[in-house]
Amino acid sequence: MVSEKNVSKHVCVIGAGPAGLVAGRELRREGHSVVVIEQHHDIGGQWLYDPNVEDEDPLGRNPVLKVHSSMYVSMRVMSPREIMGFTDFPFLMKQDRDMRRFPGHREIFLYLCDFCEWFGLRDMIRFNTRVEYVGMLDYAEFGKDLKWVVRSKEKKSEKMVEEVFDAVVVASGHYSQPKLPTIKGMDAWKRKQMHSHIYRVPEPFRNEVVVVVGNSYSGQDISMELVEVAKEVYLCSKSLDITEGLSKVISKHKNLHLSPQIDSLHEDGRVLFVDGSWVIADTIIYSTGYKYSFPFLDTKGTVIVEDGRVGPLYEHTFPPSLAPSLSFVGIPKKILGFPFFESQAKWVAQLLSGKRTLPSFDDMMQSIKEFYHSLDVAGIPEQNTHDIANFEYCDRYGDHVGFPHIEEWRKELCVSALVNSYANLETYRDIYDDHELLQVAYQSPHFTQLGDQPFSL
Repeated sequence: MVSEKNVSKHVCVIGAGPAGLVAGRELRREGHSVVVIEQHHDIGGQWLYDPNVEDEDPLGRNPVLKVHSSMYVSMRVMSPREIMGFTDFPFLMKQDRDMRRFPGHREIFLYLCDFCEWFGLRDMIRFNTRVEYVGMLDYAEFGKDLKWVVRSKEKKSEKMVEEVFDAVVVASGHYSQPKLPTIKGMDAWKRKQMHSHIYRVPEPFRNEVVVVVGNSYSGQDISMELVEVAKEVYLCSKSLDITEGLSKVISKHKNLHLSPQIDSLHEDGRVLFVDGSWVIADTIIYSTGYKYSFPFLDTKGTVIVEDGRVGPLYEHTFPPSLAPSLSFVGIPKKILGFPFFESQAKWVAQLLSGKRTLPSFDDMMQSIKEFYHSLDVAGIPEQNTHDIANFEYCDRYGDHVGFPHIEEWRKELCVSALVNSYANLETYRDIYDDHELLQVAYQSPHFTQLGDQPFSL
């Protein structure tokens, strides 16, 4: 529903990554007073590369990590840049920068810097400040007048600041807190174990036998990089039914082996696989993904994280009993991230201003119940609750605020890149055959709206 109200709220946004930046922008556009709290010295979130991993627990078991970014030096995006930009700020190629269509992480960081500069966002951000606590000011009063206490600590001074906000937007990301498997003998294994969260370069693994656990995108990337320096690389996969692209890579590299899951680890260095085979390994790298973690958030049990599901959340964004004063931007996965975060941010901003309203508590809870039931019926585990992978859902989501549907060229470029990656894992970022689609994209309003060309000096 749409109304003519325009109430200004004092809003805290946690995190200055892509989700936090666009949330801050949309909230300010809607007339709200905004403070974005960022624990690091600059914007970017995951895209702010951090090489200093020496002091981090190799398995990332601490609830509060010293290192936020999980980016490794060679990391390149999986999607072409054309589909990644916010709707009103295209991701252009720029002279003297990484002009590849599938650029490295620094190019994404620089794009976000450009976004910040263009829309004048830095003045609302407090850098080097960690949020320590977020809780309701008065738990007894749910509803429109709910306020939030936010305690944050400035890194250098260690000074704790306590403030009260009308609303909090959690945009702290979910690719930092490592998720680890449970393997027999894991705690007793004496050799090197680490999560891919702190993997940066292949050189430390020269002439080693390395087991990479997890046939994910990062697991494949890291394995393909390690084969150039390691003695042997064993890539563990839940399924031996692999893509054509990975099959080509394994055929090409004699020291890269596809292995089943690990059964147990032994003190003599043996890694025993479930099929009975084994190797003596020097290092195990767990590329087993990440978990949602909000150690600062106290909702008195209203919002819980369990087995990869944050809930209950209406449309992956609002806890019904605390909405719209508490919201999450950036929870969904397997989406065109930046545009989706933008649609979430617009919805949050307009709900807080009173321009739009949510369904009733009962209707939101019923919607969540039906959604969970649909996942159960489809055999989709809880840990995949927020894996959207559905253009139609993204379009329906945008309808909440009249957000434009995803352009057909954006959808087609996305699918084209995925298909190419399945067939040509090693080369899809540099060799592609979608030039006609590219021309359609470049001539679209997305690229012409600022008067720029896809290539900008």
